Amino acid sequence: MIAPNAYLSHLFSLDGRVALVTGGSSGIGRAIAGALARAGARVVVVARGEAALAATVDELTEDGCRAAWVSGDLGSRDGVREVADRAAEVYGEPDILVNSAGINLRPPMTDLGEDVWDATMAVNLEAPFLLGQRFGPGMAGRGYGRIIHVTSQQAHRAFVQSGAYGVSKGALESLARSQAEAWSPHGVTCNTLVPGFVMTPLNERLSSDPAKVEALAARTLVGRNGLAEDFAGAAVFLASGASAYVTGQAVFVDGGFSVH
Repeated sequence: MIAPNAYLSHLFSLDGRVALVTGGSSGIGRAIAGALARAGARVVVVARGEAALAATVDELTEDGCRAAWVSGDLGSRDGVREVADRAAEVYGEPDILVNSAGINLRPPMTDLGEDVWDATMAVNLEAPFLLGQRFGPGMAGRGYGRIIHVTSQQAHRAFVQSGAYGVSKGALESLARSQAEAWSPHGVTCNTLVPGFVMTPLNERLSSDPAKVEALAARTLVGRNGLAEDFAGAAVFLASGASAYVTGQAVFVDGGFSVH
C-alpha cells in the first residue's frame, strides 16, 4: 500500500518543475505563484513594480521556496520577448506558464477608444499568445507542459460594462483551446481559471462600492466573494501531473457565481 503522503506527492508535487507566473506580485497571480512554489516548483514572478515583486519573492524564499523575479512591460511585443528571455535565464525554460497579468480598463462602450482597446488586447491577449508561442513548443518537445490563463466571468457573459476587457478574456479562452489542440498530443495541457468577483487591486472600481460588493456576494452559492487564496488548489492541480487528462477547459473558481 502506498502511504497517503507519497500518493499525494505523486499526484500533485511540482518538484523539479519551473514555473513562470505573470502578474505574480499581487492578487490571484501572487496566490498562484505562492502555491506553485510551495508545491515544489522553482517560480519566476513577472510584473512591473519592483517593490511588490521583491516583497513577493522575499516571502517565498523566507518560507524555503525557490523563487526569483523579473520586472518588465507586457504591453508591447518587444517587452514581452525581453521578459520571456530574461525569465528563462533564471531557472531554465519553464514547464508551467501562468498568465495572470491583466489590465481592467472598462469605459462605457460608447466611450471605448482605440487606445484602451489596443492597451487591453496587448496585455490581456497578445502577451499570453506571445509567451505561449515562445514556450509552448519547448514544452511539447520535452513532453510535459502546463499553460494556465486567468480569465473572467466576462468571457462568458456581459455585465458591469464588459467592454474590451470582456472581449479580451473571451478571446483568451479561445486561445487556450487552440493551444490545447496544438500541443496536448505532446503532453502540454492548456486551461483557464475563471474567477468570480475577487477582492483584488484589479477590481478596485467595484470593491470600493459596499453595496455592489454585497450584491455580488449574494449572487454566489457559498455566500461570499472570492479570495486570492481560493485559487491555490486549482492552480496546483492544473500545473501538476494530476491534470494530464484535463485540457482546453474553463475551470470556474467562483463559489457558484456563474450558475446562480
